[in-house]
Formats: sequence, C-alpha cells, structure tokens
Amino acid sequence: MIEVVASMARGPVFLAGEVLECLITFTNPMSHLSTSASSEMLAWASAQIHCQFHASESRVALPTQGTKQDVQAESDTVLIPSRGERGQCVLDTPPKILFCDLRLDPGESKTYSYSEVVPTDGPPSFRGQAVKYVYKLTIGCQRVNSPIKLLRVPFRVLVLHGMPEPPFPQDEEVAPSNPFLEEEEGSRRDTRPLERALDMLMITTSRRCPYMFNITNVRGKVAKFCIFKTVYRLGEDIIGTFTFSEGDIPCIQYSVSLQSEEEVQEQYQRRPGQAVSVTGHGRHLESCLHTASSHFSLPVPLNVTPGFTTDIVTLRWRLHFEFVTAREPVEAPVVLQNQSEVTVWTGAEHVDVDTFSWDLPIKVLPTNPTLASYVSQFTGTNSINI
Repeated sequence: MIEVVASMARGPVFLAGEVLECLITFTNPMSHLSTSASSEMLAWASAQIHCQFHASESRVALPTQGTKQDVQAESDTVLIPSRGERGQCVLDTPPKILFCDLRLDPGESKTYSYSEVVPTDGPPSFRGQAVKYVYKLTIGCQRVNSPIKLLRVPFRVLVLHGMPEPPFPQDEEVAPSNPFLEEEEGSRRDTRPLERALDMLMITTSRRCPYMFNITNVRGKVAKFCIFKTVYRLGEDIIGTFTFSEGDIPCIQYSVSLQSEEEVQEQYQRRPGQAVSVTGHGRHLESCLHTASSHFSLPVPLNVTPGFTTDIVTLRWRLHFEFVTAREPVEAPVVLQNQSEVTVWTGAEHVDVDTFSWDLPIKVLPTNPTLASYVSQFTGTNSINI
C-alpha cells in the first residue's frame, strides 16, 4: 500500500491568474522492521486542474450532446481528470508528469511539488440555484497493470473582472528592490501579479463619493438616503444612513437586504420569461416611527461569489429596501420641559399603512484569497491509499 497526501500550503482559495502550488507526498507506511514489509512501485503520476460545470435541468436548457463513454480500462494509461464527475468539464490545464517508475522502500516517502497558473479565462467558483462551477486539482497515479487511481483536492477560484493595469508597469530589471532583504527572483516574479491585482482592487473599492437618494412614494417624500460607495470587496461592511426628519410621510418601519440575482441567459432558459433566482445574504430590520435619523450596516460574506457573467448565467448584486409608511400623520408623544414623573406613551392600535420597495444595484468584487481561506469549506488537503 502507498499513501498519497496532497496539500495546498497557502490555502484553498486563489485568484485567477495566480500560481497554485501543491505538495504531493507518496509514502510507503510499512515499517522496515515488519516481516511483511516490501518495496512498493508506482508506474507514473501526473496532476492537472479542471473545472466542472453542472446545470439544473429544471432551470437550464443546454444543447443536446452525444453520450460519452465514462469507463476507463484497467490497461488505459490516459489521465481523464473529470472521470466519474457530474456535469461537463469546461476547463482543464495540460497534465504535468510528477514522476515515472517510483520505488519506495518500507518507511520511505518522497514529496513532489506541483505548480500551475490558475486559468484566467474560466468562471469563478459558484454554487447557485441554476448552475454550479467547481474547481479541483486531480492527481492520477497508476500501478503496473492496474486501473488509474484519482485523488481530488477541491479549491475555490475568485475572478477579478475589468481591473485596469497599472499605468506604468515596471520591468524585472528596473524594479526597485531592498538590498538588505534576501529574496528569490522567481518567487518575487510569481507574487507580483497577485500584489498588483490586490493593489488595484484596494484602490477601486476605497474610493468614496456620497450618493444621495430621495425616498418617495405616491403621497410624498419619506426620507433621504445616503450611501458612500456602491463597490465593495468580500468581507466589507455596507453602511447607509436615513434622514427621516426631511420627509413628509411618517415611516413606521424599514428593512434592507443584501441580495444576489442569478439570471440564466435567454437562449438557455427552460421557460420563456423565466424568473430570476434571488438569494438573500443578510437583512437589517428597524422600527423608525418618530425617528429623526437611522443607519444600517450589512457585511458582505466572505464565502459568497462576486458578480460575474458567462455564456449561460449572470450573477448580480443589489440592496433591496422595503418601507412601511403611514397614510395619515401619527401624533408624536409630548414631553413637557418641567415634567418630573415618568410617563408611558402608547402607540395607536390601528394605523393605515402603505408598503413599497426599491432596489439599488451594487458591485461585489473579490478580496485577498488568504483572507477568504479562513472561512472556506475546503481544507486544501486530501489523501488516498492505493
């Protein structure tokens, strides 16, 4: 028996275009003192990245495709990373050979390093109601005259769309460096695209410009709403303020929800005029009668998917507001200036109300993949015995 362990040391979340590194260790766990101990042989091992796409049959109508044979003969030596997986393989990288003809004596282990750039032309990791995109690193290995064994390590990919390049990119030869720090040129070159993307991401999401909105219904002005930006990173707080003192219509209650909209492209919809799938990711509810001003704070979860578009689906983000207003003025409690006794104000038992809603589109962008790794459902590690 040989134990195979794959581990992504930096974590299970990566930006598209970043270098994924994984250490793969092959161990013969038998002790050399055991009477049944013997050397173990592996013919070869290779690894590659692939992305699986799965669509809900009740929501997505895909073009019909011919059936594919998903059976691998025992003598076959071709690695098919998506073998046995649900859905279609929409993206894969060229396989990389880790070794050929590996011999492990009892108690011996050998570690191989796999590195590959996460493709930039693929979709992000996403588990929606209509479609799913799942990334995996698949390691295939085979004994002589035995079937191929597959070890899969799932990971998450964040895609940064539409980020501008720095205005003055620096060449490797003229880039400033610290002479007091020892740094390998290769590692510095690998981390530079990630640092550049994170810098541009920080600049884009740090820009603040107050946006003012007058909240009105058919009866008049309800409040003034202010939000300081409409572009957020994963993990950021969305903060907004209401000024009800500038309104003419009493607002009894309001709620704000962070929602994502998953829309299947028209040509792939199962039914004409198919409704958009809406998912809530947080809600703030507050009673605000006789309140001059109020505010809310909604965090953008680290485990959600930023907005994106593919040929089949589009994911958008929005803030959904709901207001409950009174049709008639509601008398406020009166507190006398010299009043010393405690008084209790009782609200009206019956109030005629109106309700209305409003949607404000926002943009949600990725964040530092190291930060997103802390809440990932993946561990970045997996093992198999062969």
